[in-house]
Amino acid sequence: MCGRYSLAKPPKRIRVGQTELTLLVPRPRYNVAPMQLAPVIRLRDGLPVVDELRWGLIPSWAKDTKLAASCINARSETVAIKPAFRSAFKRRRCLVPADGFFEWQPSGKQKLPWWFVRRDGEPLLFAGLWESWQPAENPAVHEQTFTILTTTPNATASPIHDRMPVVLSADGATRWLDEATTPEQLAALCVPLADEALERHRVSQVVNSARNDSPECVAPVLEQADLGGV
Repeated sequence: MCGRYSLAKPPKRIRVGQTELTLLVPRPRYNVAPMQLAPVIRLRDGLPVVDELRWGLIPSWAKDTKLAASCINARSETVAIKPAFRSAFKRRRCLVPADGFFEWQPSGKQKLPWWFVRRDGEPLLFAGLWESWQPAENPAVHEQTFTILTTTPNATASPIHDRMPVVLSADGATRWLDEATTPEQLAALCVPLADEALERHRVSQVVNSARNDSPECVAPVLEQADLGGV
C-alpha cells in the first residue's frame, strides 16, 4: 500500500502534455497522511489544473465519510470493477505529485519505515482517482477526495513491502489523464516502476505519527547493512 508520502521539495513546475503547471505548496510536507489535504493534478474543461483535495476517497454514493479511511489506496488490478472506484476510474483520474513515499517493513513486533525516492531526483507522479461527495443533510457541500493506485513492487521495494504506488512516466501521466485512453491502455500503465529508478533508506519511526511533519521524517537512521543486508 501507500499510506504516507512526502512533498518536501515540490518542483516549481510540472509539465503534463503541452501544459506547464505551477505547484504551490505553502510549506514542506515531510509526512503527508490520510485525511489530510494535498495537491493533485486533474482535468478541468479538458486542461490539467492543480487542486487541493483530501486523501481518502469517498464514493459519490456513500451515506457518510466512513469509507474514506479504507479507500486511501486502490488496487490497480481490481480498480475497474470495485464499486468504490470503478466510476472514478472511467471519468475522474488524477495525478498525485510527491518527492518520496514510505513503506513499512515487518521486523519482529515492529514495523520499520523506509523512504523511497527517484534515483535521479525527479518528482514522482502517482496514478490517482478523485471523487466529489455530497452529504444528504447538506447537498450544497462538495467534499473532494482522492485515492492512490498501487501495484506489485519492483525489486527495490519488494524486500520491504508487497505493494507500491503506481508511478507514472511523463508520457504515462499525460495518457492517464486523457479521457480518450481506453481501460486496456490504462491497465498497461499500472506497472511497477523500473527497478533501477528508485533508491531507499531507513528512516526514524517518528514518521509513524501523522502529527510529526519535519525533516526528521525523511532523515536516514541506519545503513542497510545494519539490518542484515536487507
